[in-house]
Amino acid sequence: MSWNNQGGGPWGGGGNNQGPWGQGPKRPNGGGNGGGGPNPPDLEEMLRKSQESMKKFMPGGMGGGKLVVIGLIVLLAIWLASGFYRVNTNQQGVQLLFGKYVASTGPGLHWNFPSPIGDVLTPQVTNVRKIEIGVAGSTVRSRNAASGESLMLTGDQNIADVEFAVLWNVKEAASFLFNIRDPETTVRAAAQSAMREVIGQMSLEKINTEGRGQIAQEAEELIQQILDDYKSGINITGVELDRADPPQAVIEAFNDVQSARQDKERKQNEAEAYRNKIVPTARGEAQKLIQEAEAYKERVIKDAEGEAKRFISVYDSYAVNKDVTRERLYLETMQDVLKGSDKVIVDNDKGGSGVVPYLPLPEIQKRNKGSQ
Repeated sequence: MSWNNQGGGPWGGGGNNQGPWGQGPKRPNGGGNGGGGPNPPDLEEMLRKSQESMKKFMPGGMGGGKLVVIGLIVLLAIWLASGFYRVNTNQQGVQLLFGKYVASTGPGLHWNFPSPIGDVLTPQVTNVRKIEIGVAGSTVRSRNAASGESLMLTGDQNIADVEFAVLWNVKEAASFLFNIRDPETTVRAAAQSAMREVIGQMSLEKINTEGRGQIAQEAEELIQQILDDYKSGINITGVELDRADPPQAVIEAFNDVQSARQDKERKQNEAEAYRNKIVPTARGEAQKLIQEAEAYKERVIKDAEGEAKRFISVYDSYAVNKDVTRERLYLETMQDVLKGSDKVIVDNDKGGSGVVPYLPLPEIQKRNKGSQ
């Protein structure tokens, strides 16, 4: 290769007796640079020349050492000032020193050692992120993946097609950045594991009826527990259970079974309602009959006791005065015999006409009642 100068090096050195920087002859073969190669530049000489050149531009003949010190101080101040950083309200600051985590900072203005000694990461922590599991996309691959995610075994050995979404954000930025490599993959795997465990403890009927709220709550707690064990720094804000149905291939048969179960429950409810209506009525009738029998029993007993007491009192009266008692019994008996028959009074006393006029008051009363 030829050069533009005469026998000089690429830097324009003067001939064969000078080095590439033009400051003296080359060393002979076997010198310190290994066989006649170019000598390294004289750094002290270059620094001295640059200082002399700078003295021409400095007022008052200021020395070059002071200028270097001032320049270094200015550069140091600029470098230290570059360590200030701001953390927004939706972020969390993570300070690093030589690549190692040292502290976390909240929103506001902070300072850390600038690069290359320190570094600051400010991930967003308040934004709620959503991961859908079991939801089929537009491509065949996404549909196959969603089918594998959504099919789960229930506690009664059935298969449920479950679609749900997990809502999450970051609660500890340092753990989130350094303890897990792929946050979305980690959350997805933990969510699938937790949901399969919860679904595996319930029957398909309960999953499709009153168990949906319980499933979402238990799954959220279990996902959070798994992520806390990983020290992931992730906070689960909610689990939305979109669908939990039988697979499409058997959904018609499942609906028939559900209809039959609903008919069965309806019949059972009707029978229970009829039983609840008849049994209390029968019990009420039984209590009524028992109470009537008790009342009849008491009445008969009381009547018998009264008759016995009356007979005893009559006997006592008879024993004291037999004639009077006999006369009274006769009159009472005749009264009972004649009170329902027509009566004609005949007066057999002396001087009498023999027949006493009689006003039939009972017959008149009966006629008046009949006419009314």
